[in-house]
Amino acid sequence: MYGNPTFDCAGAQIHAVCRQLATVVTVDGSIDDTNIERVSALARRFVLAEKSYVLDLSGVNSATGQLISMLFDVDECCFHAGVEWSVIASDAVTRVLRASGVGFPVAESVPEALNQFADSIDQRRRLLPLLTKKTA
Repeated sequence: MYGNPTFDCAGAQIHAVCRQLATVVTVDGSIDDTNIERVSALARRFVLAEKSYVLDLSGVNSATGQLISMLFDVDECCFHAGVEWSVIASDAVTRVLRASGVGFPVAESVPEALNQFADSIDQRRRLLPLLTKKTA
């Protein structure tokens, strides 16, 4: 099979695409107690060093409270890889996030997340000359 396959996780489908600004991992379907470990493992698998990460959960129609543990795992992987990340939340995911009271970096859409990453890169590039400038 060529291209980027879709992984079936007993009610959830996962698809990953590496874009110029970030790796985008899309999850559709239901995340529940039967597939959370597999979904989490695949989500973490696509965290790459030096490549921002978007976890697009906008197509998730139901989610277990265990989703919070998965997001903490992704957050830790991104921290150790030294990359920014963002989650796109469906209504079902938003309900789980609100109930937990935990905050994660959230964007409204994949394009918004990519724009945030591009802005962050631009800010770092503008700071670089100031940080490397030698004083006489």
